[in-house]
Amino acid sequence: MKLNIPIEETIKNRVSVRSYDSKGLSENDKEKLVNAISQLTNPFGENVRIHLIEKDTVSNGEKLGTYGVIKGAKTFLGVTVDKSEFGLVAAGYQFENLVLIATNMGLGTVWLAATFSREQFEKAMDIQEDELFPAISPIGYAASKRSITESIMRKTMKSDKRKPWEEIFFQDSFGNSLSKEDANEYVNPLEMLRLAPSATNAQPWRVVKKQGFYHFFETHKSNASEDEKMIKKVDLGIALSHFHQTVLEYGLPGCFEKLADIKIDIPDNANYIISWNMEKK
Repeated sequence: MKLNIPIEETIKNRVSVRSYDSKGLSENDKEKLVNAISQLTNPFGENVRIHLIEKDTVSNGEKLGTYGVIKGAKTFLGVTVDKSEFGLVAAGYQFENLVLIATNMGLGTVWLAATFSREQFEKAMDIQEDELFPAISPIGYAASKRSITESIMRKTMKSDKRKPWEEIFFQDSFGNSLSKEDANEYVNPLEMLRLAPSATNAQPWRVVKKQGFYHFFETHKSNASEDEKMIKKVDLGIALSHFHQTVLEYGLPGCFEKLADIKIDIPDNANYIISWNMEKK
């Protein structure tokens, strides 16, 4: 489903916000968010669930910790999904769609995958043991000035930097960079994918164009833990949100497909996730 917002403009405007004005969300903005959450979908057929809680009204009195990373936030979003092949990808896609809606509303957010007290949020959001719970985000109005912690984090992670085009997009094989000319009408969807946020700004996505398809891969370090690999799938879902929503904005044909054989030599540190069939509606 195409979001009813200007996608490219919103993607370019989105920044991670870790310092918030101490006033809570207005009732009007809260109502808009709840309505948006109820209408969110994903193209992978997964049952993604979005949770919204307010710090001051957590029914069980549970405190919500973010290890000093987040300042001033009173409202938090969480995302959960069933354990399945595309569960984490779908969670990343659908939660990022909500982040873009929030950005268009003038609200601040930031993806948190590790820097929060998972047990506290699980209790507060009543999350079940059999659910995957990859991430949360504070949501609210950005403070007029960033905290020192936030400024240091942005500098350390090079938050405003992204990998160059030629390191991410390839033609036919991983050894051959895709030119923007050969990307043709997909140059904008791919560029919006390139701008996607990711855990520690790792940008773990690689894309290979071959014979009417764009094939999407997740990459990780050879010594990555299972938890790290899981987060990379969420990151890819975020990137696919940017790609797919931009495709829809431009009215391009196509659909996602998982192929049995993509006939590409895949590096050891990469996993094939899904493909975009440019010719199929």
